[in-house]
Amino acid sequence: MKKKQHGFSLIELLIVVAIILIIAAIAIPNLLRAKMAANEASAVATLRTLNTSAVAYSTTYGAYPTNLTNLGPASSPTSATADLIDSVLAKDPATKSGYTFTWTGTASGGVIASYSVTAKPATQGVTGQRGFFTDQSGVIRADVGGTASATSTPLS
Repeated sequence: MKKKQHGFSLIELLIVVAIILIIAAIAIPNLLRAKMAANEASAVATLRTLNTSAVAYSTTYGAYPTNLTNLGPASSPTSATADLIDSVLAKDPATKSGYTFTWTGTASGGVIASYSVTAKPATQGVTGQRGFFTDQSGVIRADVGGTASATSTPLS
């Protein structure tokens, strides 16, 4: 009597590997697009947080902050460190979720009367596609080119 062999043949294993590769080829681009979308959503949420923090700072100290470090953490809040944002954002420039945030305060009459914040992808097309901009108006603007400005299209 012949002994029956157990296991898979080489052809069967190659077919399974081919199927796995096809599924991976379909799934990986979708994963990368989803990650970019998540990074962009995080950048917009961060800009909203910075706008809210700037208004709270202005209400408390009578002017907008000079830079992001003025909004940073402190054991007892002052105008130098107001304890309104976490230590990740309290750097100038700050990097979070694949975006670099740059704060620019504009002085008028010795006080910071206005500000602008830009959020640019750390690596265009990899960590994000769009750049974002906001200022004291609170309107967040986006540009597909990666660098948004006051003339860019507002988000709806």
